[in-house]
Amino acid sequence: MNSSKFTVFVVDDDPSVLKALGRLVRSAGLEVELFASPEDFLNRYDQNVPGCLILDVAMPNITGLEMHQTLIEKGSELPVIFLTGHGDIPMSVRAIKQGAIDFFTKPLNDNELISAIQNAQEKDELARNARAQLNELQQRLASLTPRELEVLSHVVSGKRNKQIADDLGIVEKTIKVHRSNLMEKLKVQSLADLVKLSEKLGVNSYPR
Repeated sequence: MNSSKFTVFVVDDDPSVLKALGRLVRSAGLEVELFASPEDFLNRYDQNVPGCLILDVAMPNITGLEMHQTLIEKGSELPVIFLTGHGDIPMSVRAIKQGAIDFFTKPLNDNELISAIQNAQEKDELARNARAQLNELQQRLASLTPRELEVLSHVVSGKRNKQIADDLGIVEKTIKVHRSNLMEKLKVQSLADLVKLSEKLGVNSYPR
């Protein structure tokens, strides 16, 4: 699993289903990787590869729902489309509650499955972009000195420079320098932007 392209991963213990799904996905111009067991997939899955998962519910040893739960516990946000040979409504409800984006009963409608895969591709791209943005913001936050981080927590609590200076026992001019530096490092232009970014990063405001 070293491709950086969006890849459709298919896990099903029925060789004929694997073959048919592989052919269908390729016909839509998409990359596909086939796995005959959950164990095989879990041993080889790389979370850095963009993709979605088409997962059979009823498999020996590890069910599709159990495998999905394992992925969730590992922090995976891979979009999942479940397949079942028998339309079990409670199972479908559980799958959706676990975060599956769709649930199909075999035999499949090819067009509906391709549409679900396209939906999964959009969801995966949005999630990866959001994670990349958050990682960048966290790197900016990590660039702050301990004193700048301390000043930040006071600023987002709504305190003025003089109040912060009094709390920290330093002159107001120094607070202004720290405040200017931290806003430059965090790449924000206004107090409103600073507060929004701090909330997104979970920076706690200093108690009044």
